[in-house]
Amino acid sequence: MRVAFVSETVAQHRETGVTRRLRRTAEGLAARGHDAVVCCAQWWEGDHETFEQNDVTYRRVTEEAPRESRRFALALPAVLRAADPDVIQATAAVPSHVLAAKLAGVVLRAPLVVDWYASPDAGDADDPLWRLAATLPELVLAPSETVKTRVRELGAADDAVRVVPNGIDLDAVRAAEPRDVADVVYSRRLDEDANLESLLLALAELRDHDWSALVVGDGPERGTYERQVRDLRIDDRVSFAGDLPLDDRLSAFKGAHVYAQTARREAFPTDMLRALACGCAGVVEYHVGSSAHELVEREDRAFRTTSEQELTEALVAASEMERLDYNENFAAYDEREVLDTYLDCYREAIDRMGVVELAAVAGVVVVAVALVALLVVGL
Repeated sequence: MRVAFVSETVAQHRETGVTRRLRRTAEGLAARGHDAVVCCAQWWEGDHETFEQNDVTYRRVTEEAPRESRRFALALPAVLRAADPDVIQATAAVPSHVLAAKLAGVVLRAPLVVDWYASPDAGDADDPLWRLAATLPELVLAPSETVKTRVRELGAADDAVRVVPNGIDLDAVRAAEPRDVADVVYSRRLDEDANLESLLLALAELRDHDWSALVVGDGPERGTYERQVRDLRIDDRVSFAGDLPLDDRLSAFKGAHVYAQTARREAFPTDMLRALACGCAGVVEYHVGSSAHELVEREDRAFRTTSEQELTEALVAASEMERLDYNENFAAYDEREVLDTYLDCYREAIDRMGVVELAAVAGVVVVAVALVALLVVGL
């Protein structure tokens, strides 16, 4: 199968949850013998239109750095035509790019699948362009039920949205050697949604207990959290490791007893999944914008909390659980299983598209009008 991915920004430009998921999927398909082509803004040096890395072909749509440009949407259909895909998979980062991909897909008889990793901001929820991006694809893929709900609120039909979680390398999880660095681990980008303060306050309440904590990740709020640790007088027990390679994170998870997730927003908590698979007991603070609670709803070795007191009590209870070095309950998240789900969705999208000429013409008209309005009027 030949799959064309559409994303102006890719991991070689900037690593985010969206770009990491796209790269994992594209490289996984290529490793299985499928053709994976990523249509993106150029990130490689030179004036050649394509570049190959890890058996994935990257095809230039625009030369400038990513800026969510209308120029990308205008150039995209011709690039997709050159890619000649069986299926088009676009990210939902920019609605005009989804519309352009749909227009190309109707002409090329290639179904459009949108991998909708994160919800739009609250101010964008009523934007008709976001609603078109949610309703025009043959299928929408969401990493969690939390994101699926947001996509349905934008108008997507329930039977057109599939949940496809992030996959993890369970072979690497099993092979990881434990490293005794801390009892409690938190791992996430330290931005405005990290909400690390909830965990720090709970740990401070437990200063009469014997514990140590490791914070993995970097970001604009790291300095704020380091000051908070000093103010709470727990800086002798909490260490900040910054960003760590995956192997080092897995070793830390294997050596830890508890993994805590308190972020306010999380489309899919991949590191939490790795930690749970490594045998950590999990403690999750529930937030409506985070899907982390979904991983522990039916897990005996995890706690879901809704208050500061519950969080503190859960940390104590989790620390008293038996230590494990692998939790087989998360075998379904193996990256090979998840890639099979992607392939099943592609086949379903092909079946859903059909070959009715009248419908194809109508689709071209609707999408073309919407795209022209967007590009000319500048909505």
